[in-house]
Amino acid sequence: MRGGILGVDYGQSEAAHSLGLRRVRVLRFIILPQALRIIVPPTTSQYLNLTKNSSLAVAIGYPDLVSVGNTTLNQTGQAIEAVTIFMSVYLSFSLAISVFMNWYNRHIALVER
Repeated sequence: MRGGILGVDYGQSEAAHSLGLRRVRVLRFIILPQALRIIVPPTTSQYLNLTKNSSLAVAIGYPDLVSVGNTTLNQTGQAIEAVTIFMSVYLSFSLAISVFMNWYNRHIALVER
């Protein structure tokens, strides 16, 4: 966030202040829209890394999913199906985050003529 805000040229805020805009309006209408174009791609990568690297969260945060997998494994002895369930849940989370963030990135991107 800080890098994206600092990536906006200081002259932009100086020009807004010279027009009489207050600090909050300068941030809301001038700096943040430009900074979001810089911030969104690395944030997308961080969200996807967080999702993919949360295998520890399966044991801690997703007890329902783990209990379904363990029940399937214990009753049927078919470990491949249980692991496939876990993989499909992670894949759906990752794809959902990626699709949303790519849509948002396209939404705020500059349109060239």
